[in-house]
Amino acid sequence: MTSRVAAAIDAAHADGRGAFIGYLPLGFPDLQTSIDAAVALAENGADVLELGPPYSDPVMDGTVIQEATQAALAGGFRLRDTFTAVAEITRRVDVPVLVMTYWNPVLQYGVDRYADELRAAGGAGLITPDITPEAASEWIAASERTGLDRVFLAAPTSTDERLDLIVENSTGFVYTVSTMGITGERAELDAAARTLVGRLRERGAEHACVGIGISNAAQVADVLGYADGAIVGTALVRALRDGGLEGLGEAARALAAGTVRTAN
Repeated sequence: MTSRVAAAIDAAHADGRGAFIGYLPLGFPDLQTSIDAAVALAENGADVLELGPPYSDPVMDGTVIQEATQAALAGGFRLRDTFTAVAEITRRVDVPVLVMTYWNPVLQYGVDRYADELRAAGGAGLITPDITPEAASEWIAASERTGLDRVFLAAPTSTDERLDLIVENSTGFVYTVSTMGITGERAELDAAARTLVGRLRERGAEHACVGIGISNAAQVADVLGYADGAIVGTALVRALRDGGLEGLGEAARALAAGTVRTAN
């Protein structure tokens, strides 16, 4: 089964660009606006959407995203709203939608039930930041049955053996963490990301996308000099918070401008 996410990254490459993957939390500032925001992101240059259902203990997220997810939870977001949102977004735009979720909500909901409902809603797969391939046998089986992508995270501290496992079990792309620590903008991206992408390539990774710390077009362009995709979250959440849908669209277009690969 062909990965829709990999196909979107390949299509960007064929167009002379690196892929732009945009993250937004679901339910912020409210459910309908978050749906409209995801659509706006797709319409303004995102090749893949990464949507995060709010979680009560978001250990990986920086302040901007944490505040947005807390607001979404306070607004009454429920896990089932994830599937409602994905269904409306995929009906309106033809961009693959990955759900970035901590593992506990999936386990509580039921792994097979979650996979079936995500697929029925038109979702492309899951990014699972807090579960490793060796602990994910149930999810691996469910994703193979449903054709959903499974995106695992690789960090600069990962051993070669761990990277082999991640490459072997990831589909769509490997989520390459540029720095250790929480998400958020960084003035300069860690050079460790470049080294890590190189290590992943040596281990056969077809698509490696870098996230955590990318906040402007210059950083997008820098990352796309060595990676297949650039993942942006905090800068987009801030743009939505401060400028609404219009501000988000402007930020997305500015970031997308960094994806064009120039001949050296």
